[in-house]
Amino acid sequence: MKASAFVYPWDVNGDPEAPARIAGLGVEQVTLAAAYHSTRALTPRHPGHRIVTAEYAAVLYPPDSRWAGRGLRPYPAGRWAPGDAYGEAAAALGAAGLEVHTWVVLAHNSRMGAEHPDTSVVNAYGDHYPWAPCIAQPATRAYLTDLAAEAAVRPGAHGTELESLGWYGLKHLHAHDKTGGVGLGEAGQYLMSLCFCPSCRAGYAELNLDPEELAASVRAALEPLWRGAADDEGWPTVGKLLGEENAARTRAWRDDTAGTLQEEAVAAVRAAAPAGFQVLLHADPVSFHCGANAGVDPARVLSVADGVVVPCTAGTDLLAPFAAQAGERTVLAANLTVVTGMGGRPGTLAADAARARARGATELRLYHAGLASDPDLAAVREALSAR
Repeated sequence: MKASAFVYPWDVNGDPEAPARIAGLGVEQVTLAAAYHSTRALTPRHPGHRIVTAEYAAVLYPPDSRWAGRGLRPYPAGRWAPGDAYGEAAAALGAAGLEVHTWVVLAHNSRMGAEHPDTSVVNAYGDHYPWAPCIAQPATRAYLTDLAAEAAVRPGAHGTELESLGWYGLKHLHAHDKTGGVGLGEAGQYLMSLCFCPSCRAGYAELNLDPEELAASVRAALEPLWRGAADDEGWPTVGKLLGEENAARTRAWRDDTAGTLQEEAVAAVRAAAPAGFQVLLHADPVSFHCGANAGVDPARVLSVADGVVVPCTAGTDLLAPFAAQAGERTVLAANLTVVTGMGGRPGTLAADAARARARGATELRLYHAGLASDPDLAAVREALSAR
């Protein structure tokens, strides 16, 4: 199976040995960040730094003139990735014989939420989630679609992987996070991720749901969970707590909102890209799930994209719904964490890849070449050399 390693520009720029080291892992491709959220990242081998702090969601190249005069626009990175950091890294990696694809994070942007709070998801209690732009809002959808096209189609890129192209919700790796005191489970996460901004309220009303009554029903449905109720069977529990009809209508609104955005964004990328440009989405086959791996309808998303990148570190079960809908040329990339300190298992990579292949995976994605330790990278080299 073809393998690609995730990489940040700051892993490469300023380190002349990085491209050869990454190519030496045995990967054929790199998935290089072009637009990325705020983060704090380790760079254990870089000759000039050990910690990179990306202070806000940014594009890692100079944005073009399409954003002039617009309220919602991407921000260039600061000192952590100055200038055309993406382009510099892409050129070096390409010269090492690696095929470069862009890595584009979309509906996950805390700076947008801080500067434009009306763009954020608003839960049933009125709390804003600044890290989570509401994808139902027309201005936000226009921003995300244009950003997808610009950030994906960088010079020399052969394809793109679009992350967070869907609903983001409560669950979030936030600084000094202290939200784990109550185990909400899948049902609670869904209920706490339902948005009640004006656009979503209008959407509920179109489905004959009174927004005020729905918000009150969501708060009532959450009460047993705040008191520590352990019952969580996923979607059946949402129906039990919220009422089957209310649950189905909220899901229909959110599924269609996400599905149409995914279709619009992929179409915008294709319109900007050269022939043969590959478009993949980071995806979860359970459509009511939120987060970086956007919940999707497998049949719908595979009808517009060339394939998906599927989280498989915890197991390969999520591949099966996509495999059932895949065509002959569909890319099903199993995403495996290979950083031991982040829960990865580089020592079992060969066995994990074999299990993924048996469930339908056609490619591998390895998270993350820049963050991994030397022993982790040695294990990756050994596993990939045995293919």
